[in-house]
Amino acid sequence: MFSTRFLRQWCPRMVIQTAGMKNYKPPIDFSGIELPEKPKLTFMDKVPTYPSNLKPPKMAKRITLMRGPELIHNEFIHKQYGIVALCGGRLNSGHIEMIRMTINRKMDANRMFAVWRIDPPWQPLTRKGQGKRMGGGKGAIDHYVTPIKAGRVIVEVGGKCEFAEVFSFLNEVAHILPFNAKKIKEKELAASNVNPYTAEYVIKNNMGGCHDWISPYDKKWFFKYV
Repeated sequence: MFSTRFLRQWCPRMVIQTAGMKNYKPPIDFSGIELPEKPKLTFMDKVPTYPSNLKPPKMAKRITLMRGPELIHNEFIHKQYGIVALCGGRLNSGHIEMIRMTINRKMDANRMFAVWRIDPPWQPLTRKGQGKRMGGGKGAIDHYVTPIKAGRVIVEVGGKCEFAEVFSFLNEVAHILPFNAKKIKEKELAASNVNPYTAEYVIKNNMGGCHDWISPYDKKWFFKYV
């Protein structure tokens, strides 16, 4: 048997197969994830429930409910995957039912779960009959919608799964919505935050005199471990 060193000297262009070290990433640890009792999306009522002695109230358009960024529901609770609105719009009962049926049919309920991050339709929209003349007061309630602002988390998906497993049906739902939306994971959502005033910046610069009322642990961990 010729040694590898001798063969390289005798024929430097010869390709010799050698065993090498492979660097494979360790599998993701899902041990800390617990699945809820009802992993699928629940049904949402098309019409809000009012007391028997209360007439369903009418409402103005209130475009301000769709204008501007979402300041509250703009982060993931379960820190995994979901769909985020890129601009303002409205969701009616048909859109909500489409989201529910698509995700419930295509996700694996034994390993995944999905939760709503929006309210059921509550804002009434009125419409007058076709061919009716102008005047006569405000029209009757036609249907109810849920106003959405830019950056609002619409639905979250999580469980013992990776982003590649939920990518297909989240992408399908995001493209059918009546406004621009994006399927996204927690790391991308945190990176897309353009607010320069992070918790660390605010605490280190004692903005608003926060050192007088925050905990010593917050001064060290910046609200990460509450």
